[in-house]
Amino acid sequence: MNKLLLKFDPLEEGILIKRYKRFLADIYLDDGRKITAHCPNTGPMRGLLTNNCRVRVNYCPSPKRKLEWTWEQVKVTNYKNDQIWVGINTLMANKLIKNVIEKNFLREIIGEIDSIRSEKVYGKNNKSRIDFFLTPKSSNPDNRNIFVEVKNTTWISKNNALFPDSVTLRGQKHLQDLMSIIPRSKAILVPCITRNDADSFSTGDDADPQYGELFRQSLKSGLIVIPCCLNFYRDHINWEKIVPVVRDEF
Repeated sequence: MNKLLLKFDPLEEGILIKRYKRFLADIYLDDGRKITAHCPNTGPMRGLLTNNCRVRVNYCPSPKRKLEWTWEQVKVTNYKNDQIWVGINTLMANKLIKNVIEKNFLREIIGEIDSIRSEKVYGKNNKSRIDFFLTPKSSNPDNRNIFVEVKNTTWISKNNALFPDSVTLRGQKHLQDLMSIIPRSKAILVPCITRNDADSFSTGDDADPQYGELFRQSLKSGLIVIPCCLNFYRDHINWEKIVPVVRDEF
């Protein structure tokens, strides 16, 4: 099976000096240059930032951009003392999961798909947009339309991936919207785990207990959760596996 999800030019490597103002990161590249890169992750990045941690950045100059560099990955040491690369660009999650769907890595769960549409309006008073609206093929035993919400996930406790890593009112609303379409449509939450060392998934109740409560309520209502684990390299990203949801509390 070809696990390749995305191929790109090799990223530059360096050492993180500091992250500040949420969106900025000063970095020493291995060739000695000091750069300021855009940090495309608004969260606290729990467990990812250590002194002099190694990072990978993408050079993408454009007259429309204030910064020519984008921070893409960070190297961490996990609980097994293994060093792994973690994707931190939250803007990549939807693109990656769309590739996961198109390459049929989720076919055993969602069946065969006829079409994928992005940003469809739905929810209470049509004030939300779903990441992906899937139409099943006529051969699919379940002919309901499928609504897919993607959540970038980097926080981990030992081998258990956790979302969210901070209070997310937006995420809470998404769960409520997903529950509102069940059972006439299929509602799917996909935690996009951008690291390869997770063996399970659960909610980050320490960060947002209300999200955890809504998540458990959503599961009882019929929400389908498919935590997808990916593997990050200097010039490509691979599919890794689906991990189970921890259900001890349900």
